[in-house]
Amino acid sequence: MSGNEEERPERPSEVDGTAHLFNALGKIIKVLRKNAGLSQAELAAVTHCSEDLVSSVERGVRTPQPDFLIRADPALEADGVLVAAVDDVRAALARARVRHPDWFRDFAKEEADAVALHYYAPQAVPGILQTPAYAEAVFRYRRPLYDAATIEKRLADRLARQVIFEKWPAPTMSFVIEESVLRRPLGGRDAFREQLLRLIEVAKLRNVTLQVLPLDREEHPALGGAFTLLTPKGRREVAYTESYDYPRLITDPEEVRMYTERYGIIRAQALTPRESLEWIEKMLGEL
Repeated sequence: MSGNEEERPERPSEVDGTAHLFNALGKIIKVLRKNAGLSQAELAAVTHCSEDLVSSVERGVRTPQPDFLIRADPALEADGVLVAAVDDVRAALARARVRHPDWFRDFAKEEADAVALHYYAPQAVPGILQTPAYAEAVFRYRRPLYDAATIEKRLADRLARQVIFEKWPAPTMSFVIEESVLRRPLGGRDAFREQLLRLIEVAKLRNVTLQVLPLDREEHPALGGAFTLLTPKGRREVAYTESYDYPRLITDPEEVRMYTERYGIIRAQALTPRESLEWIEKMLGEL
């Protein structure tokens, strides 16, 4: 799935500036960490998380969870500054669970609660993997144009979905991304470089498998576009597709089976996870 929840206008709703909140917190945490003389690895150790998570929080790529802020405050000698933001972060995360457009809300709920998720992306990096700069470019250049307030809200919605990477137990996740997607530098060189770094970071997570589908494959079972397969806890697998004004959450077992079959063939034709990681790292080195 390309993560194109922007493709259909939503109903009027409040723009709350959540993206700015999380980006600002990330910058504050980075300044506090440096003033405290701590490395990202040292902060990760005292907050019981990974160094990658600290890096992502500081860059605004991942949401600083309330527990992280509470543990980080004394470690960074923040004198309650980070703790003071906890209620605002909790409120922002709660809004994120309900503010998606009506047509997208069913999928967003299923995605957040799923125990397994599989994404096929032929047009853009899946929304759930997009960095702020890359996602902002996706929204900014979409036609017809969005106004600044709508771009801000859609960006906040998209980044809020990425809280799934903080979930435990972690869902099983896989991604198949077309090579063409990774040769299209949306947002410019710096934004695209950051996006490739994010893909490398996610690809190294234990619960994630990421594969690149090369352009030289002579057969293709899914030229109809992006789709997602997800398994809700205690229920059968479902599929989600999205094309302009026609999002669909598919529950019919036979139709879901067809998408599962397509995804299996795509994965078989793609580079292995190790080959894919090396391919992305090579692309990064060429920028």
